[in-house]
Amino acid sequence: MIHSATKYLAGHSDVIAGAVVAKDPEIAARIKYIQNATGAVLGPFDCWLTIRGIETLELRLQRQSENALAVAQWLESREEVERVYFPGLQSHPNHLLAAKQQSFFGGVVSFVIKNGDEQAATNFVTSTKLFKLAESLGGVKSLLCHPATMTHKSTPVDVRRNAGVVDALIRLSCGIENADDLIEDLQQAFEQINEKVSNPVITTWK
Repeated sequence: MIHSATKYLAGHSDVIAGAVVAKDPEIAARIKYIQNATGAVLGPFDCWLTIRGIETLELRLQRQSENALAVAQWLESREEVERVYFPGLQSHPNHLLAAKQQSFFGGVVSFVIKNGDEQAATNFVTSTKLFKLAESLGGVKSLLCHPATMTHKSTPVDVRRNAGVVDALIRLSCGIENADDLIEDLQQAFEQINEKVSNPVITTWK
């Protein structure tokens, strides 16, 4: 099993780390040999940062999951939103399976702006204040990104769209801030893009 310790395990967006876990002793020995031979190990300070994060993992994940659920439920009520992706919602096709398998639903929420395009999504992700524009996830600070032009930009357009990564898709990584503050931030972002649509800037030349 491979874990990205950079994300939820370390949880503070200040370390790049990974972990490989093997149950089979033979495989574990081979991994250990390769690690020793190539020197692929973390520095002492990076190890300390990761251990520090793991100590608060359950508390952070619980808060992030609660925030994500509150945000997802709020997004479902917005007329500007076409679809919300979050397994904690009863409307999610895999909700029952997720509820059976998981203690928490996680902190990542994705949604599609109704009748939106790449420009609408760009306007939104550049209008938030608490949610910072970045590709990472799993940290204590809330982030958001536009997959079509960030995490999935190198994916061919047709493949990307067929996988559901449409131009109006936005991904949120909810941190441990107050849920009401996060929702208020998204609210003001919607208000900004709605204002731009209602009052477009028209430039003329003579």
